[in-house]
Amino acid sequence: MADPILNSGDTAWMLISTALVMLMTIPGVALFYGGLTKKVNVLNTMFLSLIAFSITSIIWVFYGYQFAFGETIMGIIGNPANVLFSGITVNSLATLAPTIPTTVYIAFQMTFAAITIALISGAVVERMKFSSWLIFVIAWVSLVYVPIAHWVWGGGWLFDLGALDFAGGTVVHLNSGIAALVLAILLGRRKDTKLLPHQLGYSVIGAALLWFGWFGFNAGSALAANGLAGSAFIVTNTAAAAGLISWVIVDYLKTGKPTLLGAISGAIAGLVAITPAAGFVTVQAAIIIGLVTSVISYMAISWLKPRLGYDDALDVFGIHGLSGLWGAIATGLFAAPFINSLGTGVFYGNPEQLVIQLIAVGSVGVYSLITTLIIGLIIKYTIGLRVETKEEIEGLDTNLHEESGYRI
Repeated sequence: MADPILNSGDTAWMLISTALVMLMTIPGVALFYGGLTKKVNVLNTMFLSLIAFSITSIIWVFYGYQFAFGETIMGIIGNPANVLFSGITVNSLATLAPTIPTTVYIAFQMTFAAITIALISGAVVERMKFSSWLIFVIAWVSLVYVPIAHWVWGGGWLFDLGALDFAGGTVVHLNSGIAALVLAILLGRRKDTKLLPHQLGYSVIGAALLWFGWFGFNAGSALAANGLAGSAFIVTNTAAAAGLISWVIVDYLKTGKPTLLGAISGAIAGLVAITPAAGFVTVQAAIIIGLVTSVISYMAISWLKPRLGYDDALDVFGIHGLSGLWGAIATGLFAAPFINSLGTGVFYGNPEQLVIQLIAVGSVGVYSLITTLIIGLIIKYTIGLRVETKEEIEGLDTNLHEESGYRI
């Protein structure tokens, strides 16, 4: 076998993809979430994403990448041979992407870790202590995200089992959705649980940036500028469009009034669901995945959430958790070997793949739930998770940061 050779085209595409995924977190998630909250909490909400990105960036280069993608130790965690970037030079090529520099691969994977923790913030807005969020970010990225990324992508036991997750249906979305649900339950319900977006325009801009950045998220996960990246690009857009249309239809059938908030929620649900499948499925399958996922997420938000009584403020579990779950299962159904030889699903003669996908979502979901619960309980019974009632009622922007998004 010939020695790996740096490919300038692949490297350029991965640098662009990395920047696109960074754009998804700040300003994408920050604006999307910020517009949905009350105006007295808009800055705090945006700050949660900004600080999560920054903390994760430091963790990732110090030890996160090394534990996630180092040579596997019993399929559980990576060998941290390059802690503090030791042994990594400007000319090193990535083991899992041998046509691009290791530094570029590290940066690309870092943006995935950062957006995963930032997504969780949507469940806890308007009531979580900022100091508690900082501790949670450090603990959760280190103890939850890093091991799961190794299991699925870094050569761990789910990787060896043959679990398919092209760009993060389990690692990013199911993982963050389960963690968001646990943290929301530990925090308890807000004093005012109505969702009345104070500036829906922010959220539309945020959703558009997420949609745009998602091309780097999914097509970039091909790790090369090639036909697979092109296929992932088109199915990503197709599923997002189908998800938006599906949500608008359900909105209209249920209430008679399609909403803009519903439309952007459907687009995000479609993007989430296609994420694990993007490098494995056809355009036709992408349409089905997008149409179905909005129905699942809509029912979770309108029916499941009120009946169970949890206050997942911005529906991270309903959209990211359940759409990620559906996307992972759908990958096991629709993966087409003529798209990617690494994946063959039920409809192409391999029912075993569905079983593997179910094992993956089950193990990731259980690990995320238990570990997040332990982290959350430790924080709750030491420094506390929740702000004082007075601070919550008056708003977190002025009370926690002495700032205001508006002159009020």
